[in-house]
Amino acid sequence: QVQLVESGGGLVQAGGSLRLSCAGRGRTFGIYEVAWFRQAPGKAREPLAGISPTSITYYTDSMKGRFTISRDNAKDMVYLQIDSLKPEDTAVYYCAASVSVDSSNWFSAVKYGYWGLGTQVTVSS
Repeated sequence: QVQLVESGGGLVQAGGSLRLSCAGRGRTFGIYEVAWFRQAPGKAREPLAGISPTSITYYTDSMKGRFTISRDNAKDMVYLQIDSLKPEDTAVYYCAASVSVDSSNWFSAVKYGYWGLGTQVTVSS
């Protein structure tokens, strides 16, 4: 079992950058696939990026280029770097963990059994 805690959100101007952090609390965090999702008001939760225990990365096509996922298993941390922020990036950002996803289904939210509470990102124009 693992608990996830996101941090790093906030208010930022368009064009700026943020690095979101996901701290995994559990002795075996390093075995989990971890992904970032976001949910804007009135919209469905959407996948952004995923990373395997060995740091193989996956991205939703529309997120490639501005989003970079990474992890530090020694620190039980997963990060999401977001560059060139746009007002439409405003959302609550969640990290999620699973031991049953791979490159074919990492983007499916129902595959993730562990979720953090989210961190709010607000981008002003």
